[in-house]
Amino acid sequence: MINYDGRRFRAAGAGPEASTALYRQQGDLVWAEFQGGAVRRGSLTGLCAEDGTLDFAYTMVLDTGAVISGRNVSIPEILPDGRIKLNERWERYGRHADQGTSTIVEVVE
Repeated sequence: MINYDGRRFRAAGAGPEASTALYRQQGDLVWAEFQGGAVRRGSLTGLCAEDGTLDFAYTMVLDTGAVISGRNVSIPEILPDGRIKLNERWERYGRHADQGTSTIVEVVE
């Protein structure tokens, strides 16, 4: 199992002004808080499988005042430099319903 505790992630190719998430982990329980860019505040909570795949629910409030909630599955890939890339399949619920894919990458400072 990958240990995500203390790791930071942001969208692939995004600069430091973009939303950045700080992940925490205890056993298979994973959670994070994120903010930056268009996100005023966000959080996620879920589980980590033995292979490092994350399955979680998330909520966020955007600068526009939109309140977003959804579900996400993130499949890890270890990069040549040792950082983790998460390939995400996400789904949003309610008034902002949508689905898609995205990629976030571990930020090492």
